[in-house]
Amino acid sequence: MPMLEVHQLSKDFDGLRAVDAVSFMLAGAEIVGLIGPNGSGKSTLFNLLAGVTPPSSGAIFFNGHDITGLPAHAVARLGMARTFQLVRPFLQLTVRENVEAGLLFGAGHAHIHGDLQAQAHQVLARVGLVDKMDLRAAQLSVVERKWLEIARALAGQPKLLLLDEFMAGLSTAEIPRALNLIRSVRESGIAIILVEHIVKAITSVCERVIVLNAGRKLAEGRVAQIVNDPAVIDAYLGSRHA
Repeated sequence: MPMLEVHQLSKDFDGLRAVDAVSFMLAGAEIVGLIGPNGSGKSTLFNLLAGVTPPSSGAIFFNGHDITGLPAHAVARLGMARTFQLVRPFLQLTVRENVEAGLLFGAGHAHIHGDLQAQAHQVLARVGLVDKMDLRAAQLSVVERKWLEIARALAGQPKLLLLDEFMAGLSTAEIPRALNLIRSVRESGIAIILVEHIVKAITSVCERVIVLNAGRKLAEGRVAQIVNDPAVIDAYLGSRHA
């Protein structure tokens, strides 16, 4: 049984179709890239999958559960987590308390045992924020908040992680660290769908790529196939592929 099945998913906003009959499957713990021009529907698709926004039509099945239209908290309990382009930590809580919230409200909440602070410490160590754990999230830099966003998502022990332009704003020195984290997450058995405009990042970690254009699925396939697809090059890659 596939981990994720998306069937003819669509979303309309005041007569504008932002996502148009998109279908795809995720077999298991793989890394799938989701690319396309700005405004092609990538973040809207993430919102539909994660329960942030209900679809206008279509269906979503996650590990055998019909999650179509379920609210975000219910989807999170089933094991799907997402990050946002604009990170949203609880600014007045400490870094550690932000991660503890992820522990309490994610899919692994029923299996929490032992010291909550110790478990938060383990997650923060994974993203390199242990030395910031007692600071308020408001005191973190924009880049540090991105790492906190990942930590909060991982704290929920998801089966599927939706990463929305996580590497935007990272320095060239930080991108390899981000890619290594993504690989380690997949190696721990967590599937990832990655929205990213850094093409080299997509080609280095993704097994498959889905391309959206004007809300529709333009192409889907292995990385080598996608980067050489004339329609994809024309609609999106262009000079990025040069």
